[in-house]
Amino acid sequence: QVHLVESGGGSVQAGGSLKLSCAVSGLAHSRAWFRQAPAKEREGVAQINTNGHTIYADSVKDRFIISQDSANGTLHLQMNSLKPEDTAMYYCAADPGWSRSLASWNFAFWGQGTQVTVSS
Repeated sequence: QVHLVESGGGSVQAGGSLKLSCAVSGLAHSRAWFRQAPAKEREGVAQINTNGHTIYADSVKDRFIISQDSANGTLHLQMNSLKPEDTAMYYCAADPGWSRSLASWNFAFWGQGTQVTVSS
């Protein structure tokens, strides 16, 4: 079993920054952030494996950075240059296996979500 608890969401103006964190307990070689805006499908944002390999969605490349704390396994998402279209519920996800693509079906365990709102 893998248990995930997100924190760090909030409201910010366009161009601002936020950092999300996800406390991860249990074995999880693959960790990721997904997001879902109202009336839209859940989409992958960024993924990192325990070997350090990362995958980013095109929409967040060069703005968001995914990282993991090797000391305690906490997953982070540093979000810079935020845009109103980044507004969504953000979910942390993890899986014991090695995910090769940023797809929701690759992840068996999910957090409860944290809201990010970007105003123009």
